Amino acid sequence: MRCTLRQLQVFASVARHASYTRAAEELHLTQPAVFAQVKQLEEALGTALIERIGKRLHLTEAGRAVEATARETLEGIERLEMQLADLQGLRRGRLKIAIVSTVQYFLPRLLGEFCTLNPGIEVALTVTNRQTVIARLAANEDDLCILGQPPEGLDVVATPVARNPILLLAPADHPLAGARDVPFAELAEAPFILREPGSGTRAAAERFFADCGVRPRVRMELGSNEAIKEAVAAGLGLAILSQDTMAVEAATRRLVALDVQGFPLMRVWNVAYPRGKHLSVAAAAFLAHLTQGAPSQIASHR
Repeated sequence: MRCTLRQLQVFASVARHASYTRAAEELHLTQPAVFAQVKQLEEALGTALIERIGKRLHLTEAGRAVEATARETLEGIERLEMQLADLQGLRRGRLKIAIVSTVQYFLPRLLGEFCTLNPGIEVALTVTNRQTVIARLAANEDDLCILGQPPEGLDVVATPVARNPILLLAPADHPLAGARDVPFAELAEAPFILREPGSGTRAAAERFFADCGVRPRVRMELGSNEAIKEAVAAGLGLAILSQDTMAVEAATRRLVALDVQGFPLMRVWNVAYPRGKHLSVAAAAFLAHLTQGAPSQIASHR
């Protein structure tokens, strides 16, 4: 029986996602390459590991056994790499981080500072949606995850590291641009363009609407902050987005943040990892780097 670590890694990803396509996206491979790796593993083991029933992939009994062993093997190798990196201190090592998409607007600067101070650290950064980050956090797939509020029921250590003010955005020529302390009731009938369900920003908006007793007119749901800003600039509706997304628009003045009662919605970004996890030297150093750069009233809120 001969199989490679790469085959186990690919198979574990396919098993986790129940999808060749999503595994290919995660591993930065083509779908045919992922399929070929799984077939080679099946041939090496002499048994089928995956079966397709309807449109869904399911693990066979042998597949479930191989998936458990693959997960243990890959986790063992990661622990070994972490131990060896710890022995090397910050001279070398690997840091795996998963972030929700909005974090990409402010994290690169902080990550760049850290890498400049520690050039021997290799960073693997996954940028994805909130639901996937939560799944990765629950499965302990990364050293650190950065997201808004971790979900209840997930036993994690969460450290606030940055403010996340959420604004109500409108096109620059909106009639209420420049007005002060506008009651939200004046906008209750306006069309809104919101992030997709499951997004942290969407959840914050929905809590605000519920507190106001308002059911908003949702004209459009989009999974991209940039697409939402383009739609708002085109006059298709108002949006509720993180202030972190507004760096470019602050310079171009295409969009404005309306001064509406209740806004900005004050949230924070958290760095999270499973409780009981042993952080590598690199992960602990990066967490310290983030908290050192955080406003004192955020960093102290633990």
